Amino acid sequence: MAYVPILKGKAGEFRALEHATSDVRERLRPVMEIVPDPDVRDVLETFCRHAMDAVPLGEMLTVDCGALPTQQVLQEDAGGPVARISESLALRGIELCPVVRLTDGQESVREAREAVAGHGRGVCLRIPVTPSAAMPSPSPDLHGVRRLLKALSVDVDETDLLLDAGPVHAGARAKTLEGCLLAALDRLARWPWRHVCVAAGGFPPNLKGFPRGKATAVARHDARLWQQVTERWNGEPPDFGDFGVTHPHMPAKSRRPPDPNMRYTTKTDWQVFVYPRIRAGNDDFFVLSEDLVASPYWPTAGSGTSWGDQQVLECARRRRPKAGGGTEWRAWATSHHLAVVATELG
Repeated sequence: MAYVPILKGKAGEFRALEHATSDVRERLRPVMEIVPDPDVRDVLETFCRHAMDAVPLGEMLTVDCGALPTQQVLQEDAGGPVARISESLALRGIELCPVVRLTDGQESVREAREAVAGHGRGVCLRIPVTPSAAMPSPSPDLHGVRRLLKALSVDVDETDLLLDAGPVHAGARAKTLEGCLLAALDRLARWPWRHVCVAAGGFPPNLKGFPRGKATAVARHDARLWQQVTERWNGEPPDFGDFGVTHPHMPAKSRRPPDPNMRYTTKTDWQVFVYPRIRAGNDDFFVLSEDLVASPYWPTAGSGTSWGDQQVLECARRRRPKAGGGTEWRAWATSHHLAVVATELG
């Protein structure tokens, strides 16, 4: 069983991947989402630079360009985001598996087909399984799936199926999502897919409203949803997917640096530490780190848990000249999260 973290393709997340141990990497099949920005060309170039640092030569990377506009990226040069990503990763020796959707337009499908032909690593079909008032129990379009795979010139056994339940919380919605996922598995999972994954996200959209100066527990409802689905599903258990330590939706642009924080994963929840800015710079993160290391949430393996835990301990013991910033804290939290979840599934 694999762990499929759906990560925002930013510097922090790539840094966490770069420092994952070989044992953790063997269990991962990450999906990297490109976060939109008005300068699409710059976003794509930055993404590929991060990928080159974090992904070993010859490895496959699953990339989702779905949040980007399907526009021509370079003047007087045909090709949208998928074509540019395919070309850039190939030049860097990284094999691409593009994410596709049933709603993709003709141009996106054409570019994905060319990427499949060029890289030979198939595709990832991402299907939202999210009920709404208009469609309380969405059902996958089997005819649409067949048409799309035919248009991509790809077989089912070359395709990863990603059933995306989106945000999940406790209560009636979680129960509804469970039923929708089971129905989707019943209709689709018996096909000979390369892999099947059920994914959801339980982390809040942001840290607004969290108490400062202490840890606050946030239940990992995404992990609980997957567990309930696998207990009721009578087929092969699907791979587990989540959105790391972030909300499933794309983040809004922040106008100010984040308060010192650590989204610290445990077996059943996240312990979210958010500290007020009292000291100069980000030195309050030193205090946060001291409290985290002294807390009952600090793992038995301590800094041996992950690269991220090593950095937190360095901060707690004041061995770093600076306490980092938002990118570093996200990298350390993601590093710890990947190690904890991969170990759980292993």
